[in-house]
Amino acid sequence: MPYHTPAKRAMKKAPMKKTPKMKPLNKPRKQLSPLQKKLMESHKKHHTAKHMAEMKKMMKKGFCFEQAHNRSMKSVGK
Repeated sequence: MPYHTPAKRAMKKAPMKKTPKMKPLNKPRKQLSPLQKKLMESHKKHHTAKHMAEMKKMMKKGFCFEQAHNRSMKSVGK
């Protein structure tokens, strides 16, 4: 009796899963908190003004420091 195994060309690859979109962790705000301002001050030494402006904009939208940093690194760079 023959084995019934699928041929290699008949096997299909599984579709790639989409990565979930990053959502803001906090509520949008008009100003940064004192802790966020302190973090941004020390972070400013290592990054450009464009990077910092992008981060500040995202943090006001409600993203946390780490999320804002990762997104601005992807979009603006260092």
